[in-house]
Amino acid sequence: MRGATRVKWAVGVVAVVLTAAACGGGSDSGGGSSGSGIVRASWADPQNPLEPADTNEVQGGKVLDMIFRGLKKYDPKTAKADNMIADSITTTDSQNFDIKLKPGWTFSNGEPVNADSFINAWNFGALLKNAQLNASFFSYIDGYDQVHPSATGAKSTATTMSGLKKVSDTEFTAKLNQKFALWPDTLGYSAFYPLPKVFFDNPTAWESKPIGDGPYTVTSYTKGSQMSLRKWDGYKGPDPAQNNGVDLRVYTDNNTAYTDLQAGNLDLVDDIPASQLQNVKSDLGSRYINVPAGIIQTIAFPLYDSRWSSANSAKVRQGLSMAIDRKTITQQIFQNTRTPATDWTSPVLGDAGGYKAGLCGDTCVFDAAKAKQLIQQGGGLPGGKITIGYNADTGSHKAWVDAVCNSINNVLGNNNACVGDPTGTFADFRNKITSKQMTNPFRAGWQMDYPLIQDFLQPLYYTNASSNDSHYSNPDFDNLVNQANGATNTGDAVSKYQDAEKLLITDMPAIPLWYQNGSAGYSTNLSNVALNPFSVPVYNEIKVK
Repeated sequence: MRGATRVKWAVGVVAVVLTAAACGGGSDSGGGSSGSGIVRASWADPQNPLEPADTNEVQGGKVLDMIFRGLKKYDPKTAKADNMIADSITTTDSQNFDIKLKPGWTFSNGEPVNADSFINAWNFGALLKNAQLNASFFSYIDGYDQVHPSATGAKSTATTMSGLKKVSDTEFTAKLNQKFALWPDTLGYSAFYPLPKVFFDNPTAWESKPIGDGPYTVTSYTKGSQMSLRKWDGYKGPDPAQNNGVDLRVYTDNNTAYTDLQAGNLDLVDDIPASQLQNVKSDLGSRYINVPAGIIQTIAFPLYDSRWSSANSAKVRQGLSMAIDRKTITQQIFQNTRTPATDWTSPVLGDAGGYKAGLCGDTCVFDAAKAKQLIQQGGGLPGGKITIGYNADTGSHKAWVDAVCNSINNVLGNNNACVGDPTGTFADFRNKITSKQMTNPFRAGWQMDYPLIQDFLQPLYYTNASSNDSHYSNPDFDNLVNQANGATNTGDAVSKYQDAEKLLITDMPAIPLWYQNGSAGYSTNLSNVALNPFSVPVYNEIKVK
C-alpha cells in the first residue's frame, strides 16, 4: 500500500473531518489491572479521507485496519493470508472464484456484512468518476475496462464490473479477466474491505464519521491533533480489542514523540528517530522493538519530467544508484536497523516468496569511479544539480537524505550537486507527488500490502498502477507481470515476476536504498506490544496496565 511511507511503504491528507475533540492528556490511560485502558500512540495525518479504495499510505492504512475487517486478514506474526469474513474462496481454473461468507457479521451501525457490501464497495472503488487511488487493484476483475477505461479522456461505458455476481447474501462470484492463482491472497488488503449501505447513501456524511466492521470505531478526529478510536463491544470477530481504545496523536517531529514517550506523555512510538538509535536500548530496554519488516526505502524519479525521460537519463539514474554508499549510511545513520538493498522487494518474502538477494547486481553497489562515469555518459545531472524531496514530519528522513546527498557530492566532487528538499508534512508531500509537482528525485519507500513479490512490483512500476509515482512505463515489464499473474503455480509466477524485476536494473525508475526493520518503543503502561510483518503495531492485542 502503501507508500511507507502504505510505505502501503506507505502508508498526508485531505483529512476526514470528524467530530472535534481536544487532544487528551494522560488521564485516559490506565484502567486497573484488567488490561483495559486507552493506548496513546504517535501518528501522522493520512493523505485522504478514510475510504478503503482511496487510501494507499501507511497512516490512513493503520486506521482502516483497526475499523475494518475483510475477506482475509494477514496473520500478525507470519503475514499468512487467513480467512476472516470469507468462509471459503475456491476455484477450479484460477480465473473464476466462488466466495462464501461467514454469517453473522455486521457493521458497527448494525447493518449486515453481506455479498452486496463487497460487490458495491469494489464497484465504487473501480469506477472512473470516483477517482479512487486504489482503483487498479480491481483491474483483474472482468469488466474493469468498461468502468475504468485507461485511454485519456475516455468515459465509462458501465458502472459495475460484469465479473462480480451475487449468488445470495452470503455468496458471490468473481470472474477475472486472466488467470491469477494468487489473487485470493491479495484480498486482505484494505482496498477490498466492504462498505455499508449508509456509505453509498451519503458518502460525505460517512466520511465525517466512518463506519466499519472491525474491532474499533472512530469517535473523533481533529486534523493536526488527534484521532480517537474506541473498542466496539459489538464486534463478533475472533480478534477483539484487548484495550478500550487508541488515541492516535499527530506529531510533526518524531523526536518530539520520542521525548513524550520518555516523559510518560505517550505510550507508543512506532518510528524511533534515527538520532535516538544509539540510545534507545539503554532508554527503553526490553520495551524497544526492532524486527524485520516488509519495507523498502527507495528514491524515485519523476519520469514524466522531460529532464528524466531522455534516452540517456537512465545512465544518470544508474550512476546515482552506484554513488550511494548504502553500507556506511545504514551503519552510521541507522545503527544497522536497515540493510542495504540488493533488489526492489524485501527479504521478508523469502526465496519462495520472490526475494532474490543480489538481483540488482553491481548497479546497487557503491562504486565511485563507475558512478561518476555513468553520470557523465548520461549527460550529467539535469541543470548540474539535483534535490531529493522528502517529508520532514516522520521517519528521520533529513538525516539519511543529507547522507545520501553527501555521498553523491563526494563522488562528483561538488558539494552543491545534491541537497535535500523537505516538505513540512506527509500530507503535503504526498499531494505534491500525486499531482505530479515533483521535478527532482524524491523518497518513495514502500510497505507491503500483502506478502507477495507482485505487491512490490505491480503497484509501483506497472503502467498507470495506483502507486506508480514515477509514472514509469515499459511494455515488456507489463507483459512479464501479466504472464506472472496468469501462472497457475507459485514457482512459475515468482520466476516471471523476477524477470520483470530485472528490467528495473536498466531502467532504474527508482533506486533501491535499504530494507527497513520495524522499530517501536512503548511505555511501562503497556504490555503485549508487537509489530506485524508490515511494521504496524498490532493495536488490538495491546494491553494497558
